[in-house]
Amino acid sequence: MEYEDFINAVATRAKVSTDQAATLTSATLQTLADRISAGQAEDLAYQLPDGLDDHLRKPPPLRRQEHAQPFGLDEFVRRVADHPAIDRTLAGPGVRAVLTTLREAVTRDEFEDALAQLPKEFRQVIEPASAGSRQRPG
Repeated sequence: MEYEDFINAVATRAKVSTDQAATLTSATLQTLADRISAGQAEDLAYQLPDGLDDHLRKPPPLRRQEHAQPFGLDEFVRRVADHPAIDRTLAGPGVRAVLTTLREAVTRDEFEDALAQLPKEFRQVIEPASAGSRQRPG
């Protein structure tokens, strides 16, 4: 999946402009990087197009510990909403749109590995895979 395809899918799902979708995507991926292990964030980043992958990576001075920060879905959405330029009312739908699009952009196994590091409540916000889903096989 190309950068533009990812952002357009988020925009469509969240019913926002592509500029808003890009901001929501950045904030959601950065928050996800804080929530999952550094190794898993790197594995996801490796499968994402240029322009999205860096949101899951942090420069050495800011590099996360290998272990994820433990917080649930409500705190995840709050952290996304706290990013500058994000309308708080769009954070929830934006997180849902980004995570659903991420599922389609990476292999099934990689997505499941990342999801395994999150509380079960995260599965409830990800849209069910459709029969025509473009998710890459694991």
